[in-house]
Amino acid sequence: ENISDFSLNITDCTQVVVPEEVFFTVAAAGILENLLILIAVVRNKNLHLPMYFFICSLAISDMLGSLYKTLENIFIILCKMGYLTRHGDFEKKLDDAMDSMFILSLLGSIFSLLAIAADRYITIFYALRYHNIMTLRRALVILAIIWAFCAGSSIAIALFSYEAATVIPFTILFPLMMFFILCLYIHMFLLARSHAKKIASLPSSTIHHRTNMKGAITLTVFLGVFLCCWAPFVLHILLARFCPHNPYCACYMSIFHVNGTLIMCNAIINPMIFAFRSPELRSTFKKMFYCSR
Repeated sequence: ENISDFSLNITDCTQVVVPEEVFFTVAAAGILENLLILIAVVRNKNLHLPMYFFICSLAISDMLGSLYKTLENIFIILCKMGYLTRHGDFEKKLDDAMDSMFILSLLGSIFSLLAIAADRYITIFYALRYHNIMTLRRALVILAIIWAFCAGSSIAIALFSYEAATVIPFTILFPLMMFFILCLYIHMFLLARSHAKKIASLPSSTIHHRTNMKGAITLTVFLGVFLCCWAPFVLHILLARFCPHNPYCACYMSIFHVNGTLIMCNAIINPMIFAFRSPELRSTFKKMFYCSR
């Protein structure tokens, strides 16, 4: 907020403010939708598969992102009303906790997308050995490692956010992981295209191949939505850290509220993609809403 106040003196760009009613509505919708995903997977035993567990991991990350932005907005409102100060010890600890939640959400989303991509890769190219390679127990171990690493990293980055040795790896991690996932998808589609030509004469294999490619396309949509929703906010964080007094950086940072709202929109869009692309999830939602077996 201090950066925003200073930016008004060096740029003609005015702050773009999202109405609080819109902000909280989007946040609540994102939390409720992802909570429905979790409940659907828990209730339907047919969804107790590694892929859906990885999807649940992504849903939890989205919920944390919406919760983070909600708490941050409440914190700002309380500061404006005078109930909290900007530089008190309690406020500093609260701010560190919220920063840690933001980083946890970001890292959780990145590694969940990576796990989903790897799972889809194995499903497509090692279909006959998939259940031996990606067992339920192995998937749970992978998720435990992912969230333990993300939790430890989020705490360390939040506590030492002013150290260059902490900021630089965090800066590199986001584009590096996105580039790795993108390369994995490109490799996946190139190999799938080659395999499609070889199995064109096998009807059953073709149907199975098309089903797996449908899942790959769905995950590609996830990746695109994630980049569109998170990249602007991550760029804001980097500009605030490395060039807060530059007029062009300050002008971009004037849309801080819009970038924050995009994060919560990601939490709304992902469950819609799940429901639209997964017949099993659609069936589970219908049973939940209509209370029928």
